[in-house]
Amino acid sequence: MHFGIFGVGDVARDPATGRTPSEHDRIRAVVEYAKLAEDVGLDVFAIGEHHNPPFIPSSPTTLLGYVAAKTDRILLSTSTTLITTNDPVKIAEDYAMLQHLAGGRIDLMMGRGNTGPVYPWFGQDIRNGIPLAVENYALLRRLWREDVVDWEGRFRTPLQSFTATPRPLDGVPPFVWHASIRSPEIAEQAAYYGDGFFHNNLFWPKEHVRRLVGLYRRRFEYYGHGTADQAIVGLAAHLFTRKNSQDAIREFQPYFDVSPAYGHGPSLEDTMAQTAVLVGSPQQVIDRVLTYREHAAGDYQRQLFNVDGIGVPHRTVLQQIEMLGEIVPVLRKEFAIGRPAHVPDAPSHATLKAAVAGRTPSAEPAQ
Repeated sequence: MHFGIFGVGDVARDPATGRTPSEHDRIRAVVEYAKLAEDVGLDVFAIGEHHNPPFIPSSPTTLLGYVAAKTDRILLSTSTTLITTNDPVKIAEDYAMLQHLAGGRIDLMMGRGNTGPVYPWFGQDIRNGIPLAVENYALLRRLWREDVVDWEGRFRTPLQSFTATPRPLDGVPPFVWHASIRSPEIAEQAAYYGDGFFHNNLFWPKEHVRRLVGLYRRRFEYYGHGTADQAIVGLAAHLFTRKNSQDAIREFQPYFDVSPAYGHGPSLEDTMAQTAVLVGSPQQVIDRVLTYREHAAGDYQRQLFNVDGIGVPHRTVLQQIEMLGEIVPVLRKEFAIGRPAHVPDAPSHATLKAAVAGRTPSAEPAQ
Protein backbone atom coordinates (compact mmCIF):
# COMPACT_ATOMS: atom_id res chain seq x y z
CA MET A 1 0.00 0.00 0.00
CA HIS A 2 0.89 3.63 -0.43
CA PHE A 3 0.35 5.99 2.49
CA GLY A 4 0.58 9.74 2.24
CA ILE A 5 -0.92 13.15 2.85
CA PHE A 6 -3.17 15.36 0.77
CA GLY A 7 -4.57 18.84 1.06
CA VAL A 8 -6.76 21.35 -0.72
CA GLY A 9 -4.72 24.43 0.18
CA ASP A 10 -7.41 26.36 2.02
CA VAL A 11 -6.48 29.58 3.82
CA ALA A 12 -8.36 29.67 7.12
CA ARG A 13 -8.29 31.64 10.35
CA ASP A 14 -6.89 29.92 13.42
CA PRO A 15 -9.69 30.22 16.01
CA ALA A 16 -7.18 29.82 18.85
CA THR A 17 -5.01 32.80 17.88
CA GLY A 18 -7.22 34.77 15.48
CA ARG A 19 -4.41 34.70 12.91
CA THR A 20 -5.03 34.01 9.22
CA PRO A 21 -1.94 33.04 7.22
CA SER A 22 -1.22 34.84 3.99
CA GLU A 23 -1.43 33.06 0.66
CA HIS A 24 2.37 33.19 0.52
CA ASP A 25 2.58 31.57 3.97
CA ARG A 26 0.28 28.74 2.90
CA ILE A 27 2.12 28.06 -0.35
CA ARG A 28 5.48 27.86 1.41
CA ALA A 29 3.97 25.74 4.19
CA VAL A 30 2.57 23.20 1.72
CA VAL A 31 6.03 22.77 0.21
CA GLU A 32 7.43 22.15 3.68
CA TYR A 33 4.76 19.52 4.35
CA ALA A 34 5.73 17.64 1.19
CA LYS A 35 9.42 17.64 2.12
CA LEU A 36 8.71 16.46 5.67
CA ALA A 37 6.37 13.75 4.37
CA GLU A 38 9.27 12.32 2.39
CA ASP A 39 11.64 12.66 5.34
CA VAL A 40 9.38 10.64 7.67
CA GLY A 41 8.91 7.86 5.11
CA LEU A 42 5.51 8.53 3.57
CA ASP A 43 4.87 7.43 0.00
CA VAL A 44 2.62 10.11 -1.49
CA PHE A 45 2.07 13.86 -1.38
CA ALA A 46 -1.04 15.19 -3.15
CA ILE A 47 -2.45 18.69 -3.59
CA GLY A 48 -5.84 19.74 -4.93
CA GLU A 49 -6.84 22.22 -7.62
CA HIS A 50 -8.99 25.27 -6.80
CA HIS A 51 -9.52 28.56 -8.61
CA ASN A 52 -11.32 30.54 -5.94
CA PRO A 53 -10.58 32.05 -2.53
CA PRO A 54 -9.86 30.91 0.11
CA PHE A 55 -7.77 28.27 -1.69
CA ILE A 56 -4.25 28.68 -3.08
CA PRO A 57 -3.48 25.71 -5.40
CA SER A 58 -4.72 27.11 -8.72
CA SER A 59 -1.69 25.59 -10.50
CA PRO A 60 -0.90 22.14 -9.10
CA THR A 61 1.67 21.41 -11.80
CA THR A 62 3.70 24.49 -10.86
CA LEU A 63 3.60 23.58 -7.18
CA LEU A 64 4.38 19.91 -7.78
CA GLY A 65 7.19 20.78 -10.18
CA TYR A 66 8.82 22.84 -7.44
CA VAL A 67 8.26 20.05 -4.90
CA ALA A 68 9.77 17.54 -7.33
CA ALA A 69 12.98 19.58 -7.38
CA LYS A 70 13.08 19.60 -3.57
CA THR A 71 12.46 15.87 -3.08
CA ASP A 72 13.94 12.60 -4.30
CA ARG A 73 11.57 9.72 -3.60
CA ILE A 74 8.03 10.68 -2.71
CA LEU A 75 5.29 10.16 -5.32
CA LEU A 76 3.56 13.40 -6.28
CA SER A 77 -0.13 13.52 -7.10
CA THR A 78 -3.19 15.75 -7.28
CA SER A 79 -6.36 15.77 -5.24
CA THR A 80 -7.85 16.60 -7.71
CA THR A 81 -7.23 17.69 -11.33
CA LEU A 82 -10.39 19.21 -12.77
CA ILE A 83 -11.11 17.11 -15.84
CA THR A 84 -14.28 19.11 -16.50
CA THR A 85 -12.92 22.66 -16.76
CA ASN A 86 -9.33 22.06 -17.89
CA ASP A 87 -8.59 21.52 -21.56
CA PRO A 88 -7.50 17.87 -21.91
CA VAL A 89 -4.76 18.98 -24.32
CA LYS A 90 -3.27 21.18 -21.59
CA ILE A 91 -3.59 18.39 -19.00
CA ALA A 92 -1.81 15.98 -21.35
CA GLU A 93 1.09 18.33 -21.93
CA ASP A 94 1.41 19.72 -18.40
CA TYR A 95 1.48 16.35 -16.67
CA ALA A 96 3.76 14.74 -19.24
CA MET A 97 6.19 17.61 -18.66
CA LEU A 98 5.87 17.16 -14.90
CA GLN A 99 6.40 13.42 -15.31
CA HIS A 100 9.74 14.07 -17.04
CA LEU A 101 10.85 16.63 -14.45
CA ALA A 102 9.96 14.32 -11.55
CA GLY A 103 11.54 11.22 -13.08
CA GLY A 104 8.19 9.43 -13.24
CA ARG A 105 7.17 10.25 -9.66
CA ILE A 106 3.78 11.50 -10.82
CA ASP A 107 0.20 10.32 -10.97
CA LEU A 108 -3.00 12.31 -10.88
CA MET A 109 -6.53 12.18 -9.59
CA MET A 110 -9.30 13.26 -11.95
CA GLY A 111 -12.34 14.98 -10.46
CA ARG A 112 -15.25 17.19 -11.39
CA GLY A 113 -14.81 19.58 -8.46
CA ASN A 114 -17.48 20.73 -6.04
CA THR A 115 -17.39 24.48 -6.66
CA GLY A 116 -20.23 25.42 -9.00
CA PRO A 117 -18.95 28.85 -10.16
CA VAL A 118 -15.73 27.37 -11.56
CA TYR A 119 -17.62 26.01 -14.57
CA PRO A 120 -18.66 29.35 -16.12
CA TRP A 121 -15.26 30.83 -15.24
CA PHE A 122 -13.80 28.36 -17.72
CA GLY A 123 -16.62 28.54 -20.24
CA GLN A 124 -18.53 25.42 -19.17
CA ASP A 125 -21.91 24.52 -17.71
CA ILE A 126 -22.07 22.52 -14.47
CA ARG A 127 -25.06 20.63 -15.86
CA ASN A 128 -22.63 19.01 -18.29
CA GLY A 129 -20.33 17.82 -15.50
CA ILE A 130 -20.58 14.09 -16.18
CA PRO A 131 -20.50 14.34 -20.01
CA LEU A 132 -17.49 16.67 -19.75
CA ALA A 133 -15.67 14.20 -17.51
CA VAL A 134 -16.38 11.33 -19.89
CA GLU A 135 -15.46 13.13 -23.12
CA ASN A 136 -12.44 15.03 -21.84
CA TYR A 137 -10.87 11.97 -20.29
CA ALA A 138 -11.43 9.89 -23.41
CA LEU A 139 -9.48 12.51 -25.37
CA LEU A 140 -6.76 12.76 -22.71
CA ARG A 141 -6.09 9.03 -22.90
CA ARG A 142 -5.70 9.21 -26.67
CA LEU A 143 -3.35 12.19 -26.44
CA TRP A 144 -1.06 10.22 -24.12
CA ARG A 145 -1.24 6.97 -26.08
CA GLU A 146 -1.33 8.05 -29.74
CA ASP A 147 1.41 10.06 -31.41
CA VAL A 148 -1.01 11.70 -33.86
CA VAL A 149 -4.63 12.38 -32.92
CA ASP A 150 -7.60 13.29 -35.09
CA TRP A 151 -10.57 14.02 -32.88
CA GLU A 152 -13.95 15.74 -32.81
CA GLY A 153 -16.30 16.01 -29.86
CA ARG A 154 -18.97 18.11 -28.21
CA PHE A 155 -17.09 20.44 -25.88
CA ARG A 156 -13.94 21.67 -27.62
CA THR A 157 -12.69 22.45 -31.10
CA PRO A 158 -11.63 19.50 -33.27
CA LEU A 159 -8.03 18.31 -33.49
CA GLN A 160 -6.39 17.44 -36.78
CA SER A 161 -3.08 15.56 -36.89
CA PHE A 162 -2.25 16.83 -33.39
CA THR A 163 0.68 15.61 -31.31
CA ALA A 164 0.85 16.48 -27.62
CA THR A 165 4.37 17.29 -26.44
CA PRO A 166 6.35 16.12 -24.64
CA ARG A 167 5.39 12.50 -25.04
CA PRO A 168 4.94 10.59 -21.75
CA LEU A 169 8.14 9.44 -20.08
CA ASP A 170 9.24 6.05 -21.46
CA GLY A 171 6.00 5.97 -23.44
CA VAL A 172 4.09 5.30 -20.21
CA PRO A 173 1.33 7.78 -19.28
CA PRO A 174 0.91 8.79 -15.63
CA PHE A 175 -1.41 6.52 -13.68
CA VAL A 176 -4.87 8.01 -13.23
CA TRP A 177 -7.25 7.78 -10.30
CA HIS A 178 -10.86 8.86 -10.82
CA ALA A 179 -12.08 10.59 -7.67
CA SER A 180 -15.71 10.70 -6.65
CA ILE A 181 -17.74 10.72 -3.48
CA ARG A 182 -21.22 10.20 -4.91
CA SER A 183 -21.28 9.61 -8.69
CA PRO A 184 -21.65 6.02 -9.96
CA GLU A 185 -20.85 7.28 -13.46
CA ILE A 186 -17.31 8.10 -12.34
CA ALA A 187 -16.88 4.69 -10.72
CA GLU A 188 -18.06 3.22 -14.02
CA GLN A 189 -15.56 5.34 -15.95
CA ALA A 190 -12.66 4.21 -13.75
CA ALA A 191 -13.70 0.58 -14.14
CA TYR A 192 -14.09 0.80 -17.92
CA TYR A 193 -10.52 1.96 -18.41
CA GLY A 194 -9.02 -0.19 -15.66
CA ASP A 195 -7.86 2.95 -13.84
CA GLY A 196 -7.85 3.56 -10.11
CA PHE A 197 -10.89 4.72 -8.14
CA PHE A 198 -10.36 7.10 -5.22
CA HIS A 199 -13.19 7.65 -2.76
CA ASN A 200 -12.64 10.85 -0.78
CA ASN A 201 -14.75 9.50 2.05
CA LEU A 202 -14.32 12.28 4.62
CA PHE A 203 -18.03 13.10 4.78
CA TRP A 204 -19.63 9.72 4.07
CA PRO A 205 -20.54 6.70 6.21
CA LYS A 206 -18.88 3.39 5.50
CA GLU A 207 -22.05 1.93 3.99
CA HIS A 208 -21.97 4.55 1.21
CA VAL A 209 -18.26 4.00 0.61
CA ARG A 210 -18.77 0.24 0.44
CA ARG A 211 -21.55 0.57 -2.16
CA LEU A 212 -19.61 2.86 -4.51
CA VAL A 213 -16.32 0.99 -4.18
CA GLY A 214 -18.21 -2.28 -4.63
CA LEU A 215 -19.77 -0.97 -7.85
CA TYR A 216 -16.35 -0.01 -9.18
CA ARG A 217 -14.90 -3.42 -8.31
CA ARG A 218 -17.72 -5.34 -10.00
CA ARG A 219 -17.50 -3.25 -13.16
CA PHE A 220 -13.69 -3.51 -13.22
CA GLU A 221 -14.11 -7.29 -13.41
CA TYR A 222 -16.93 -6.98 -15.96
CA TYR A 223 -14.67 -5.04 -18.33
CA GLY A 224 -12.03 -7.75 -18.15
CA HIS A 225 -9.25 -6.05 -16.23
CA GLY A 226 -9.01 -8.73 -13.54
CA THR A 227 -11.01 -10.01 -10.62
CA ALA A 228 -12.97 -7.55 -8.51
CA ASP A 229 -10.46 -7.75 -5.67
CA GLN A 230 -7.67 -6.73 -8.06
CA ALA A 231 -9.23 -3.32 -8.76
CA ILE A 232 -7.15 -0.32 -7.65
CA VAL A 233 -8.80 1.57 -4.77
CA GLY A 234 -7.79 4.60 -2.71
CA LEU A 235 -9.38 6.13 0.37
CA ALA A 236 -9.04 9.37 2.32
CA ALA A 237 -9.22 10.33 5.99
CA HIS A 238 -8.86 13.51 8.04
CA LEU A 239 -6.30 13.02 10.80
CA PHE A 240 -5.62 14.74 14.07
CA THR A 241 -3.68 12.78 16.66
CA ARG A 242 -2.04 13.32 20.01
CA LYS A 243 -0.49 10.90 22.48
CA ASN A 244 -3.86 10.54 24.21
CA SER A 245 -7.35 10.88 22.78
CA GLN A 246 -8.54 13.51 25.27
CA ASP A 247 -5.85 15.96 24.18
CA ALA A 248 -6.54 15.26 20.52
CA ILE A 249 -10.28 15.94 20.83
CA ARG A 250 -9.81 18.99 23.05
CA GLU A 251 -7.30 20.56 20.66
CA PHE A 252 -9.13 19.71 17.43
CA GLN A 253 -12.62 20.70 18.58
CA PRO A 254 -12.31 24.48 17.98
CA TYR A 255 -11.10 23.92 14.42
CA PHE A 256 -13.89 21.46 13.73
CA ASP A 257 -16.54 23.80 15.14
CA VAL A 258 -15.70 26.73 12.83
CA SER A 259 -14.84 24.73 9.72
CA PRO A 260 -17.10 25.41 6.70
CA ALA A 261 -16.77 21.72 5.86
CA TYR A 262 -17.49 20.22 9.28
CA GLY A 263 -18.89 22.83 11.64
CA HIS A 264 -22.51 23.75 12.34
CA GLY A 265 -23.70 20.20 11.71
CA PRO A 266 -23.32 16.85 13.49
CA SER A 267 -21.11 16.83 16.56
CA LEU A 268 -17.47 15.88 16.38
CA GLU A 269 -18.27 12.61 18.14
CA ASP A 270 -21.02 11.73 15.66
CA THR A 271 -18.84 12.73 12.71
CA MET A 272 -16.00 10.56 13.98
CA ALA A 273 -18.36 7.61 14.43
CA GLN A 274 -19.87 7.86 10.95
CA THR A 275 -17.08 9.10 8.69
CA ALA A 276 -13.32 9.02 8.11
CA VAL A 277 -12.55 11.91 10.49
CA LEU A 278 -9.91 10.37 12.78
CA VAL A 279 -9.25 12.23 16.02
CA GLY A 280 -7.54 10.35 18.82
CA SER A 281 -4.40 8.59 19.95
CA PRO A 282 -2.07 6.89 17.45
CA GLN A 283 -3.40 3.47 18.45
CA GLN A 284 -6.98 4.61 17.96
CA VAL A 285 -6.07 5.92 14.50
CA ILE A 286 -4.39 2.62 13.61
CA ASP A 287 -7.33 0.56 14.85
CA ARG A 288 -9.82 2.67 12.93
CA VAL A 289 -7.93 2.69 9.63
CA LEU A 290 -7.52 -1.07 9.78
CA THR A 291 -11.32 -1.44 9.79
CA TYR A 292 -11.54 0.12 6.31
CA ARG A 293 -10.38 -3.09 4.68
CA GLU A 294 -13.15 -5.15 6.25
CA HIS A 295 -16.00 -2.66 6.37
CA ALA A 296 -15.55 -0.43 3.33
CA ALA A 297 -13.00 -1.18 0.65
CA GLY A 298 -11.46 -4.64 0.79
CA ASP A 299 -7.72 -4.86 0.17
CA TYR A 300 -6.90 -1.44 -1.24
CA GLN A 301 -3.81 0.34 -2.52
CA ARG A 302 -3.71 3.94 -1.30
CA GLN A 303 -4.57 5.67 1.96
CA LEU A 304 -4.20 9.46 2.11
CA PHE A 305 -4.60 11.62 5.21
CA ASN A 306 -5.58 15.28 5.30
CA VAL A 307 -3.55 16.89 8.09
CA ASP A 308 -3.59 20.61 7.23
CA GLY A 309 -6.20 23.27 6.56
CA ILE A 310 -9.28 24.45 8.52
CA GLY A 311 -7.00 26.83 10.42
CA VAL A 312 -4.72 24.25 12.09
CA PRO A 313 -1.40 26.09 12.65
CA HIS A 314 1.74 25.27 10.73
CA ARG A 315 3.69 23.87 13.67
CA THR A 316 0.83 21.54 14.56
CA VAL A 317 0.61 20.24 10.99
CA LEU A 318 4.32 19.41 11.08
CA GLN A 319 3.72 17.49 14.31
CA GLN A 320 0.89 15.55 12.66
CA ILE A 321 3.15 14.53 9.76
CA GLU A 322 5.85 13.43 12.19
CA MET A 323 3.33 11.30 14.09
CA LEU A 324 2.14 9.80 10.81
CA GLY A 325 5.73 8.74 10.27
CA GLU A 326 5.34 6.59 13.40
CA ILE A 327 1.82 5.35 12.59
CA VAL A 328 2.36 4.30 8.97
CA PRO A 329 4.95 1.52 9.59
CA VAL A 330 2.42 -0.16 11.88
CA LEU A 331 -0.31 0.18 9.27
CA ARG A 332 1.97 -1.25 6.57
CA LYS A 333 2.72 -4.28 8.70
CA GLU A 334 -0.91 -4.88 9.68
CA PHE A 335 -2.33 -4.40 6.18
CA ALA A 336 0.21 -6.91 4.82
CA ILE A 337 -1.21 -9.63 7.05
CA GLY A 338 -3.62 -11.77 5.08
CA ARG A 339 -3.33 -9.73 1.90
CA PRO A 340 -3.79 -12.14 -1.03
CA ALA A 341 -0.80 -12.49 -3.32
CA HIS A 342 -2.89 -11.77 -6.42
CA VAL A 343 -3.96 -8.32 -5.17
CA PRO A 344 -1.72 -5.80 -6.95
CA ASP A 345 0.46 -3.24 -5.21
CA ALA A 346 -0.10 0.47 -5.67
CA PRO A 347 0.94 1.47 -9.21
CA SER A 348 4.21 3.29 -9.88
CA HIS A 349 6.01 4.38 -13.02
CA ALA A 350 8.37 1.42 -12.69
CA THR A 351 5.58 -1.15 -12.41
CA LEU A 352 3.59 0.43 -15.23
CA LYS A 353 6.67 0.47 -17.44
CA ALA A 354 7.24 -3.21 -16.78
CA ALA A 355 3.62 -4.22 -17.25
CA VAL A 356 2.23 -5.88 -20.32
CA ALA A 357 0.12 -3.61 -22.56
CA GLY A 358 -3.51 -3.44 -21.43
CA ARG A 359 -6.40 -5.20 -23.13
CA THR A 360 -9.22 -3.48 -24.97
CA PRO A 361 -12.37 -3.33 -22.79
CA SER A 362 -14.98 -5.86 -23.87
CA ALA A 363 -18.00 -3.57 -23.73
CA GLU A 364 -19.01 0.04 -24.01
CA PRO A 365 -19.19 2.05 -20.75
CA ALA A 366 -22.54 3.11 -19.41
CA GLN A 367 -23.40 6.75 -20.10
